Amino acid sequence: MKTLIINSHPFMSQNSFSKILLDEFCAKFLENFSQNELEILTLKDEFIPRLDSDMLGVFTKGENLNEREIKIKNQMNRLMEQFLASKRIVIVMPMLNFNITSQFKDYMDNILIPQKTFKYVTGGSVPLLTDGRKVLLLQSSGAIYTANDRYTPLEFSHNYIKEMFINMMGFDSFKIIRAQGTAVSSIDKNELIKTAKSELDAYFSEFYA
Repeated sequence: MKTLIINSHPFMSQNSFSKILLDEFCAKFLENFSQNELEILTLKDEFIPRLDSDMLGVFTKGENLNEREIKIKNQMNRLMEQFLASKRIVIVMPMLNFNITSQFKDYMDNILIPQKTFKYVTGGSVPLLTDGRKVLLLQSSGAIYTANDRYTPLEFSHNYIKEMFINMMGFDSFKIIRAQGTAVSSIDKNELIKTAKSELDAYFSEFYA
């Protein structure tokens, strides 16, 4: 079963908590599956078309495209083909300003395409990817967002991802595994990552069920 890891960290270092989660997942994956079933897309290293007038031109100008629009169209097709071929999606993302990274929003604008991942019908839209797909979010954050305090409702990123993948595109399940509190001085960072790794290990078999 093809798995696509979308690394949306804009400045990942070797000792970042996101890198630790990414490495943990890859190690677990390779214990169970072959390397050729895993693909990693690092957004900061790729040309990810943005939703601007040139991208809109791809949809509105038919075959009369300029050079940049042709480049955008070809890359959008490549990203869509890669996405559709992967029934397991893993998103590695730091929580920045209470939301998804800007690079990931650009990526979503390349895969939330009518007639590809959803379609419009009378009264709204219906998902098209209803063949048993799952998405896993590995999220690191400096603060804690599960304490039911004033910050909990401000963290929009996981809600956006869940709704787009489940309700818009039709994925079967969404799971978030957090390494949170990385900037809280009172938290033992070794215990923090140990907890995240344990949760990932416990969920891994369910993710591939």
